[in-house]
Amino acid sequence: MNEELMIGLTAVLVLGIGAQWFAWRLKLPAILLLLVFGFLAGPVPEAVRGEPLLDPDGLFGGLLFPMISLSVAVILFEGGLTLKRSELQKIGGTVRNLVSIGVLVTWLLATLSAHLLLQFGWPLSLLTGAIFTVTGPTVIGPLLRHVRPGGQLGPVLKWEGTLSDPIGAILAVLVFESILPGIHGTTDTTLAGSILSGAQALGSGLIVGLSAASLLVFMLNRYWIPDYLQSPMTLGVVVAGFEASNLIHPESGLLAVTLMGVLMANQRFAAVSHVIAFKENLRVLLISTLFILLSARLRVADVQRLDLGGVGFVLALILIVRPTSVLLSTIGQGMTWKERLWLGMVAPRGIVAAAVAAIFAFRLVEVGYPGALDLVPVTFMVIVGTITFSGLVAGPAARLLGLATTDPQGVMIVGAHEWARQIAQALKAEGIAVVMVDTNRRNIHSAKMAGLDAYLGSIMSDELLDRIDLTEIKRVMALTPNDEANALAAVHLMDHFNRQDVYQLPPDRMGVMEEKSAKSHDLHGRYLFGDRTTFAELTVRLGTDYVIKTSKITETYGYDSFLVRYGKEAIPLFVITESGGLAPVAAGGKLDPQPGQKLLSMVSSESDAPTAIEV
Repeated sequence: MNEELMIGLTAVLVLGIGAQWFAWRLKLPAILLLLVFGFLAGPVPEAVRGEPLLDPDGLFGGLLFPMISLSVAVILFEGGLTLKRSELQKIGGTVRNLVSIGVLVTWLLATLSAHLLLQFGWPLSLLTGAIFTVTGPTVIGPLLRHVRPGGQLGPVLKWEGTLSDPIGAILAVLVFESILPGIHGTTDTTLAGSILSGAQALGSGLIVGLSAASLLVFMLNRYWIPDYLQSPMTLGVVVAGFEASNLIHPESGLLAVTLMGVLMANQRFAAVSHVIAFKENLRVLLISTLFILLSARLRVADVQRLDLGGVGFVLALILIVRPTSVLLSTIGQGMTWKERLWLGMVAPRGIVAAAVAAIFAFRLVEVGYPGALDLVPVTFMVIVGTITFSGLVAGPAARLLGLATTDPQGVMIVGAHEWARQIAQALKAEGIAVVMVDTNRRNIHSAKMAGLDAYLGSIMSDELLDRIDLTEIKRVMALTPNDEANALAAVHLMDHFNRQDVYQLPPDRMGVMEEKSAKSHDLHGRYLFGDRTTFAELTVRLGTDYVIKTSKITETYGYDSFLVRYGKEAIPLFVITESGGLAPVAAGGKLDPQPGQKLLSMVSSESDAPTAIEV
C-alpha cells in the first residue's frame, strides 16, 4: 500500500507540473490541460481497460477532502495577497456590485437554469446555482496575463474572482444547511435562521481573518520570526485561521483566509514581499495537483449521465446568466458598452467550484439525496465549457473591441535621465509605447515636459506597478546609473514580465565577483547593447558628439554599408521590423537587420550627412 501511495503521489505531481509545462509551451490555458491530463488518468483509462490509472479516493481515503479544503484555503489567501486597496479608487463601485448584485443575479438565474435544463429539484437547483456564483483567481489570473485587457477590466476581474469565491462558498453552505438541516445539527430552516447563519459566517470570517493577519504583522514587524521561518509560519497561521473559523461556522474559513491576504498585502508595517513570492510558487503546485485529483475522480458512469441538458446549462451560464449579471451590476459605473460586453463574456469557473461541488456531492450521496451524483460531472462540464469559451473568445474579442493590444511592443524604461529620454523619444517616434519610471523628481518632470509617459516612484513598489497601464508594455530596460539597482529591478520585474523580455545595462566594472554573478541569469536581466556599453560609457558618448539615429535598411544600404558609414564605434540599440515589432540588441546576440527594417543606433554626429535612404 505504501508503494502504491508513493506511485500515486508521484503521478499526481508529474501530471500536474507536466500539464503546466505543456500549457506554457502550447500557449493554452493551463487549467484546460490540467483537466485533460486528469481525464487521461481517470475516466479515459477506465473506459478503455475497466479501471483508472489514478484513483484519488482509493489512494487518500478520508484524507482527500481535508487536503482539498486546506489547499483551496492557501490558494484564496494567495489571491488576497494580489489585491491592492489603491485599485478600488476607480473600480470600487463595480466590484461591490459584482459581488453583491452580480452574485444574487447569478444565483437566481443559475438556479432557474438548473431546474429547467438539468431537471434538478428546487433544493438541488438552489445549491447548484450557489456553487456557480464563484469564478476564482486560479482561472482569472492566467487569463488576464494572456489577454492583458486595458483600463479597469483587469483589476475588476481580479477583485471579483477573489472575493466571489468565499462569498459563493458561504452561500452554498447556507443553502446546503437549508436542504439538509441534519448534516450540521440544526433544524432552523426559516428565513430568520438563514440570515442568522449567514451573519455568523460573516462575523467568524471577519474576526478570525483580522485577528490572524494582525498577529502575523505584529510578529513580523518586531522581527520575532527569523527570515527562514517567515513563509512556513505564515502558512501555519493561514491553515490554523482557516480551521478555527470553520469550527465556528462551516466554510467561513474561506472568507477568513481571503481577508488575511488582503490585509497583509495592504498594510505598511511589515515587509511581506518574500512571503508573497513563496505563496505564488506554492499556489502553482497546489492548483496543479488539485485539478489532477478532482478530474481523475470522475468515472465513466458520471460522464454517461450527462446529456444535452448539461450542454444547455453551460450555454445558459455563458450566454444568459453572466451577461445579465454584468449588465445589472455595471449600471451607472462609468464603463463603456465595449467594456461591459467583454466583461460579460468572462466568467470561467475554477478550483473552488470543483472543490465545493465535490465536497457537497459527497455528503449528499452519503445521505442518499436524489440527483447528487449528477452534481460533480455537471460541475466539470461547466468548468471545461467556461474555461474553453473564455480562453478562446476573450483574447480575440478584447482585441476586436480595442480593449487589448494584439501584439504589444512597448517598453518600460527604469531611469528617466537625459539619454534615457532620448532613447524613449526615438522609440516613441517609431510608434512604440514607452513608460518611464524614476525616483528623481526632476527627471520625471523633464520626461513629462518632453511628452513622455512618466511615473515618480520606486520600481520595486508593486503599488507603483498597479498604477501603470501595462496593456501595451512587453519588455523592461533598467538604465539607471546604479548597477545594483538595475539588477534588483530586473530580478523584481521577472515576476511581472517574461524573463527574456527583461533587460539591464551591463555593470561598469566586471570584476571577478561580477563575472561570477553574470553567469547566473537569476541575478540580473539580459545585458543590453554590448558587454561594455555601460552607463558611464553611454553617458560619455552622448555627452560629446554622439546622437541617436534611425537608419532604414534597404537592398542597397545594408548593415555592412551602415558600418562603413558610421564605423565599428557605432552602437546598435534596436531593430524595428516592417510590421512594427521591436527587438532590443542584446549583448552576445547576432545582429543581422534585413531590408525593410529600421536600425536605431548611437552614432557619431561627425559622420557624413545621412543619405536619402535614411530616416
